Amino acid sequence: MKPYTMNNMIIDDNFDGEEYVTADFTHQSQDYSITFKKADLEIMNTWVFKEGMSLPADLSDHIIELIREEVKTRI
Repeated sequence: MKPYTMNNMIIDDNFDGEEYVTADFTHQSQDYSITFKKADLEIMNTWVFKEGMSLPADLSDHIIELIREEVKTRI
């Protein structure tokens, strides 16, 4: 069983000349968002949503790699 639930994925073509993929997911009862460059899946930013605010997220390398692999299979 995966330690997260993928809720949504958006592929943003042609934003500022680049293509990005944003994955929204839940991990340990917290909602997160992570954005990758589509070309090489380099992390652009990560956010956790708490009390109506988005804050920079500190995700483990393991979770990031799992999300990256799922994004890779979906695109």
